[in-house]
Amino acid sequence: MPGSTLIPCLRYRNAKGAISWLREAFGLEPQLVVPGEGDVIHHAQLRLGQGMVMLGSATNDNEYGKLMRLPSEAGGNTQSVYLVVSDVDTVHARAVAAMAKIVMPLEAKDYGGKGFTCLDPEGNLWSIGDYDPWNES
Repeated sequence: MPGSTLIPCLRYRNAKGAISWLREAFGLEPQLVVPGEGDVIHHAQLRLGQGMVMLGSATNDNEYGKLMRLPSEAGGNTQSVYLVVSDVDTVHARAVAAMAKIVMPLEAKDYGGKGFTCLDPEGNLWSIGDYDPWNES
């Protein structure tokens, strides 16, 4: 199977802004964006290497939207996204420049590699590191 078989899905109040921010901060590239009326994004797919995240505007006008909660509505995060990158120092610098709220500093990890954890502008939790669990060498 090509690509990842596990894809996190997120919702944003400002999905258009989130797409721009995720591109600027982490280097994610839009593969598909399905706009709706006004500033609504029905569906978007952003890629980095073989990984992907899907996102859309936070609405309660469909069955899926009724099941989802934003971090601000849930009182915090109930999940996070781990992003594997080859140059974590560069991505950290990009995230800082994009005003990501760093909640765990860039540091070496006990399990290998190094990484950091931050919040995006709408409070979703992202961990970014060069530890690749698929690479056992």
